[in-house]
Amino acid sequence: MNKSMNKLSVGLAVGALGAGLVIGNAIAQRPKLDAQDYVDIRQLVDGYSRILENCTNNGNDYANMYTNDATFGVSSTWGSGVKVWFRGRDQLARAGGAGPNGMCRPPLPNPEYHLVLNLFVTPTPEGAKATSTLLTIQNKTTKYGDPIHWEGGYEDTLVKTADGWRFKSRVHVWPEMKWTDRPEDMPPRKLEDE
Repeated sequence: MNKSMNKLSVGLAVGALGAGLVIGNAIAQRPKLDAQDYVDIRQLVDGYSRILENCTNNGNDYANMYTNDATFGVSSTWGSGVKVWFRGRDQLARAGGAGPNGMCRPPLPNPEYHLVLNLFVTPTPEGAKATSTLLTIQNKTTKYGDPIHWEGGYEDTLVKTADGWRFKSRVHVWPEMKWTDRPEDMPPRKLEDE
């Protein structure tokens, strides 16, 4: 083998090694969550329904699930069209408290319970993104059983704070509904009602 072939072989080997290191570093730098992060995020998502259904601590338990500058919004489209209803801790506490403009409601004769399913969490450089499916069930047995209703789902942006995982934003996406900019218009109208 001549010298130019040796130099070429060495050059290709060094180049391949360098490319492998760059790719390896890129893979190593991908955002990661550990098992406890997934458990804690699941606890946050599951706790949301329980706190909202029970109007606990005058809305402060609800606000504690969010960062201080977080938002809650609604949309008819996955990934776009968000109408922000509540922004910041004070508005979120009012949203999670019983009252005319809150999302929490005093006990009803046939309460509605929220089931959040199919949680899918993706790590991001800032924390995590998550999507899930929302079903509601009523304790109102008919000849067909208890009514279960699909109500879209959630798109969440999550961050890990000194107090644990919190919602940075939560969007209730319900494609069959026409949302307004006003939370007092809840529940929204079905699109087919127009």
